[in-house]
Amino acid sequence: MNLEEILLSEDIVSSINNNLDYLLNVIPEIKYMIGFEHKHPHHHLDVWNHTLLALSLSERDIDIRLTLLLHDIGKPFSYQDEEVRHFRNHPKVSSDMSKIILKRLNYDDEYIDYICYLILNHDSPITDKQIKENYDMCLKLYEIQRCDALAHNPNKLEKRKNYLEQTKERLLIRRGE
Repeated sequence: MNLEEILLSEDIVSSINNNLDYLLNVIPEIKYMIGFEHKHPHHHLDVWNHTLLALSLSERDIDIRLTLLLHDIGKPFSYQDEEVRHFRNHPKVSSDMSKIILKRLNYDDEYIDYICYLILNHDSPITDKQIKENYDMCLKLYEIQRCDALAHNPNKLEKRKNYLEQTKERLLIRRGE
């Protein structure tokens, strides 16, 4: 199996677990995610298991699943240990690392820029300007944010669910215009 076949399989988590050696060979940076604890109350899983849960919640779309696979790959390299662990700037670190990874995997530059844009913005609110300028991309970004949010600590989701509901309404309104 190649990366895209793994990511587009029906049972994504089993597919990844059954092909983990292959994945670690083509994306060795993943190994740093495995067992790397968030140490933050908004997370109940380590970075790798959070990623797997987010992937398990996603639709079978290569853009969404590739973004989710890589969206937190920079967390082990961008954390600040304070009272609780923070990951300021992790979207940029993850995006920068993903650019290198995707070039190594021979994706074309335009596609790399697209996936890295989604990674860079996976934690940022979707603006009305973005929706107006690129509605289809915002639909994908919303799906990425939905899967990522729902893979957080279930006891800390109220604010994220409110954001998702408001964003979904804005996307639906825009579609109806």
